[in-house]
Amino acid sequence: MESLKAIYIVGPSSTGKTTLCNALITRLGLTSDMCITEVARTVMREQGFTRADVHSLAMQQAIVNAQATRDRQARQKATEDVVPKLQSILLSDRSAVDAVVYAALSETTLQSGNTKALVSSPEFLEVLPFYRSLHSTFVLLRPIPEWMIDDGVRSLEDGERCYAMFVKVLKELDIPFVEVGEECRWLGERVAFVRRLVFA
Repeated sequence: MESLKAIYIVGPSSTGKTTLCNALITRLGLTSDMCITEVARTVMREQGFTRADVHSLAMQQAIVNAQATRDRQARQKATEDVVPKLQSILLSDRSAVDAVVYAALSETTLQSGNTKALVSSPEFLEVLPFYRSLHSTFVLLRPIPEWMIDDGVRSLEDGERCYAMFVKVLKELDIPFVEVGEECRWLGERVAFVRRLVFA
């Protein structure tokens, strides 16, 4: 597992997470089995959830479960395929932490109802040690107001409030992260920033 570097791109809606991930896939030459695409949209589509369910335990637990499964599959694939002395890269568009953040937005603390249930679930506890490890990096994208778009699926929580909750949750869960905002506004700058993290 030492040769695996995992990058999780997280943040509020419409911060360019998927756009950044797609650009990184191309720039880093990643194969599909080493990329975790947006799990939440798949869960919502397959299980009939809508953005009205964003604070429901059922939806967020389903997202945590699916994310944990994809994480496990990608890590197993990385260890099977790794070439000695070469680094394998896992790129994830969001994480299981996202579900915790959206639950906490309606409860304000990790010790409340749905949030506590998610954080203490076996699926979340399975991925938490990997999120905390030196081989994982969370890249938290700050909201850019003019990028906020209503596509009928995204949760349009106040971007700054959601961002602050990401910071709070990541710190409380002791997950290392780096923040990216206006100083890295353009896609090329963001790709270069993450690439430096990968090969640091």
